[in-house]
Amino acid sequence: MMRIFGTDGVRGRANSWPMTAELALRLGQIAGLHFTRSDRRHTVVIGKDTRISGYMIENALVAGFTAAGMDVVLTGPLPTPAIGMLTRSMRADAGVMISASHNVYSDNGIKLFGPDGYKLSDEDEAAIEAGLQLSPAMAEPSRIGRAQRIDGAGDRYIEFAKRTIPRDLRLDGLKVVIDAANGAAYRVAPRLIWELGAEVIEVGTAPDGLNINEACGSTAPEAACEAVRMHGADLGIALDGDADRVHLIDETGRVIDGDQLMAAIAEEALARGALAGRTVVATVMSNIGLERHLAGLGISLHRTKVGDRYVVEEMRRLGANVGGEQSGHIILSDHTTTGDGLIAALQALAAMRRSGQTASKSLARFKPLPQVLRNVRVADGARPLDQERVRRAIDAAKSELGASGRILVRPSGTEPVIRIMAEGEDADLLARMADEIGAALVGVPAILRGVADPAVRLSA
Repeated sequence: MMRIFGTDGVRGRANSWPMTAELALRLGQIAGLHFTRSDRRHTVVIGKDTRISGYMIENALVAGFTAAGMDVVLTGPLPTPAIGMLTRSMRADAGVMISASHNVYSDNGIKLFGPDGYKLSDEDEAAIEAGLQLSPAMAEPSRIGRAQRIDGAGDRYIEFAKRTIPRDLRLDGLKVVIDAANGAAYRVAPRLIWELGAEVIEVGTAPDGLNINEACGSTAPEAACEAVRMHGADLGIALDGDADRVHLIDETGRVIDGDQLMAAIAEEALARGALAGRTVVATVMSNIGLERHLAGLGISLHRTKVGDRYVVEEMRRLGANVGGEQSGHIILSDHTTTGDGLIAALQALAAMRRSGQTASKSLARFKPLPQVLRNVRVADGARPLDQERVRRAIDAAKSELGASGRILVRPSGTEPVIRIMAEGEDADLLARMADEIGAALVGVPAILRGVADPAVRLSA
């Protein structure tokens, strides 16, 4: 059976399989039929980020959904979590976000939401993939769907986001840098923070279709860090291209990642008696320092495989209301159905206001263990983890590290990359181990750093 779904929808290079207009058309048709459950008219909400290929994918999806008999509501550029929210609030039968999240402009993706605003289950995705092999009948001419663009979708999301913090909490007197990654939140993010009373310095709010995530946003926070230092800001908010993840920057220009943000939000919720089950859900990538810190507060940390949808599934199973990923996907299920960078940032700002402390004191809650990350790009379809030399390198590193740390090597679910994570007490030892595994992956140690992604981070 044709496999098109990864860990976060369908993703690939624009105008190449599977991110072609032909596949988008077909996906719209089959998804439209999948979510048509009766004879009444059905509706799908479609949003996008700012990639130039979004126009092509959007039009193809509209053709597919209307051919299946679904009416289409188009929002234009909006954050991914806003599409989940609108799908529910408009009582739509499905939602679609056209975005490749933190990837470069030449990639694109399609994320599907069910009528409850949650991303699709594995079962729903499998049913849609199976349908792509068939040729089911499309709607009769009189039942072909209609499409319309709506105004004010961004206003709805802003009002929704503001309702997640106390009505009397304002940001007057704060100076906040907003880096929207030239992406989906380039309009709503600065306006939301400004409406709450803060002075806003904008970075990454001039999209041209080609500059999304380019030297800006949560995956390249240096621009936001520099803006915080230059303007003497109290906080920086660095979103990714579809604003479902966030990294914060404290007043000194230091990055606060998703692990620290989860710790701060969980502690705040615990103090208010609002942390459901005294539980936080995170992935295997979260720093062990987070786990130890939460344990000291009597909070259990449950881990899942990488992907915010798996975090959400575990949160729903456990009844937890705080979860997320180190990369900045923060899920607060009292408010959202998926990661929401802006709502997570609002909770951090609320915590700062309540504590009366600076970001560096109120949001950096624990000392992380050194963690070395390497990203090694591989050919599409390659399976290097099956190679004997790679397995030997991984086993050797795990044996040497023993119980003092962790080695995690996994394929990315969103791009042709093998991700290596080494965590422990000795940063130099971890770096050597990660490089040796990377060398085994590419087979040529001398060029490891040339083929590794620039997103190589050492945190201590």
